[in-house]
Amino acid sequence: MKLPPWRVSSRELDVNERTFLMGVLNVTPDSFSDGGNFYDPDRAVKHGCDLAQQGADILDIGGESTRPGSQPVSEEEEIARVGPVVRELKKILPDTLLSIDTSKASVAAMALEAGADIINDVTAGRGDPAMMATVASSAAGFALMHMQGTPRSMQADPSYSHVVRDVKEVLQERMNAAIRAGIQKDRLVLDPGIGFGKTLEHNLHLIAGLPQFHDLGVPLLLGVSRKRWIGDLTGRPVDQRCAGSLAGAAACLERGAHILRVHDVSETRDLIQILDRIKRTEKGMGCNST
Repeated sequence: MKLPPWRVSSRELDVNERTFLMGVLNVTPDSFSDGGNFYDPDRAVKHGCDLAQQGADILDIGGESTRPGSQPVSEEEEIARVGPVVRELKKILPDTLLSIDTSKASVAAMALEAGADIINDVTAGRGDPAMMATVASSAAGFALMHMQGTPRSMQADPSYSHVVRDVKEVLQERMNAAIRAGIQKDRLVLDPGIGFGKTLEHNLHLIAGLPQFHDLGVPLLLGVSRKRWIGDLTGRPVDQRCAGSLAGAAACLERGAHILRVHDVSETRDLIQILDRIKRTEKGMGCNST
């Protein structure tokens, strides 16, 4: 399905022509993959510049870990963590899109004022009743993710009657809620939430069933990078999951993902360049493909 451009601030991103790459920038002491590595604002800014140089179209800046079992932090602490990073990166990288990974409206408002272009909410607007209005009052893109439960409890005993159908229904409802709140549909992206309240089999079914989300009519954002399900399948610890992450990313792209959220930007950029070029070639061949 051909989609309209994704409107993000004053830009239009043609998700039909190429895949967009979102680099993970955790300004936290306890994220599952790199917790503490970029907690210092100066190191976080340097890492953001490195990710942009490696090919990230978007930097997703988060000040609160959402790993399984994580504890929430106050809005004051989250703002203190991410505010200086957003402001500095906006000055240094004016052409790189900045996303703020938060479920708090006050954090989103601060980040938008500081120059953020996208709000990435793992609760899809359910975590804070003021979030939808905050996004609606801006021109920012809005990523709505599915999560069963909360980060503290989501992996206790996730259960679905039919995971693809159930997740799709929730995302449809949250998309409709966002539109009712005044957020235009072409500003939205949807994320099935791999690893957020899902077992290994749930994650595999969601990736395999990704084409079933296409008729929702908005771009799909997938974050599979370094997650536990890759370790479950390969036996690799989190710092040795690059190859598995690339395999997962390729599977998502082959099934219609438009934006990938990743830690290993340089390696995933190579993957995207190859697969996107093959897709364009395939389209160009048309009826002569045989």
